[in-house]
Amino acid sequence: MIVSGPKGAKMLFLLCTVLLVALSIEAAPQKDQINYLPGLEEKPSFLQYSGYLNVPGGKYFHYWFVESQKDPSSSPVVLWLNGGPGCSSVDGFLAGHGPFLVQEGGNTLKSNPHSWNKIANMLYLETPAGVGYSYSDDKSYQINDTQVARDNYMAMKDFFRLFPEFSENEFYIAGESYGGFYVPNLAVELSKDDSINLKGIAIGNGLTDYEINDNSLLYFAYYHGLIDTKLWSELQAACCKDNKCEFVKAKDQTCKVKTILAYSQARAIGLNSYNLYKKCEHGKPGEIRDLGDHFVVYIPGIYSTKVHSNFRTKLQRLSKLKKPIKLGVPCLDDTSINTYMNKLEVQKALHVHHLEPGWDVCSADVFWTFIRELRNVRAQYLELLNKGYRIFVYSGDSDMACNFLGIEWFVHSLERELQVPYNAWRYDEEGHSQIAGFVKQYANLTLLTVKGAGHMVATDKPKEALILFHKFINNEPF
Repeated sequence: MIVSGPKGAKMLFLLCTVLLVALSIEAAPQKDQINYLPGLEEKPSFLQYSGYLNVPGGKYFHYWFVESQKDPSSSPVVLWLNGGPGCSSVDGFLAGHGPFLVQEGGNTLKSNPHSWNKIANMLYLETPAGVGYSYSDDKSYQINDTQVARDNYMAMKDFFRLFPEFSENEFYIAGESYGGFYVPNLAVELSKDDSINLKGIAIGNGLTDYEINDNSLLYFAYYHGLIDTKLWSELQAACCKDNKCEFVKAKDQTCKVKTILAYSQARAIGLNSYNLYKKCEHGKPGEIRDLGDHFVVYIPGIYSTKVHSNFRTKLQRLSKLKKPIKLGVPCLDDTSINTYMNKLEVQKALHVHHLEPGWDVCSADVFWTFIRELRNVRAQYLELLNKGYRIFVYSGDSDMACNFLGIEWFVHSLERELQVPYNAWRYDEEGHSQIAGFVKQYANLTLLTVKGAGHMVATDKPKEALILFHKFINNEPF
């Protein structure tokens, strides 16, 4: 039957709309759709998916994708990457800004009122292979910065193959910690591919430059009362010239001795390097625990090449005992998330393969064998800025692992034109305006701090984290 006239046109429009919706539904991989999550009382109002993205070389990256609660078709797609290297982005989901958070004990999930998927389609990727439920056929997990970027790029190509309905949405990459290297490195790869609608990147407490990070730590430590005035004066006298201090590459012997002493105080056992003002809850930096069936090695504080080398030697000795070695994050209790992710019913719901010795927040195999090619990401930042991409850099001001001062120094070193000077940014709480932190704006680059937050901003300050994420996604001024 042929229908003509206004009614016919309207009917045709409705039929096309229904067809498009049907095609959109079919475009998503139905086998990956999550229909039930153990421990979650209410069924979410949005669709979510979990499965594997195929990467050349026999690698399979586990992903967890949650559609936007606002409007999936028009909301941006945001890839989230945790750091390590070797730590799972599911930690950012279940303990940070995901739509539901794991509760103590690891048996239940609770809805998160400050979830980032309220305004964006959020993709959490376990990368590289060997992290979380991601794996490779050859079980060889040594990798470097360059290969991680290439593998993540190929994973994104496979994601948009599985979800073509999102291929024209604005795309952003966000991450924290060693994600400070992952994110801009991947963004440079994606900037060469016009099929992906990359708009910008956001990095929270990210590593930007090893030397700047370590030099700035001593300033951070002194002004937070971790180094006394006498030692600081001796450091200044031995290590500083023409208003510039060089601690990391000190040549003067006195400077070397004083620097070692200062670092030992700044990294004192028992201090929570991820949030100076929080307790060290679970496993001190550098501690090795024998739990009977496996060893747990807690990352020895803030990373340095010497510490990494010493602990690799210790791990080689432990490996001879033929007992699994797991990596623990010092001062942070990851028991609940480990418990939840290792439940067989959860693995079934997420469509993942059960891997031995099980899921961990961080992979010892990846962390200790990772080849750190990059010393800074200056070239990547400049390339992205010169191509017109937006960069948003935010920092919890209580973090010692990637301290806000070093991040600010790094941004200053890029020599971008300042557009909005340093000033407070605010939010409303019960009718009162509160200072959330401080911000300055350069051309295509925003630098911001979050008052009272540590390394994991969304965990410590979820409300402020959602506000800054919203402003970044919508390119709104602070």
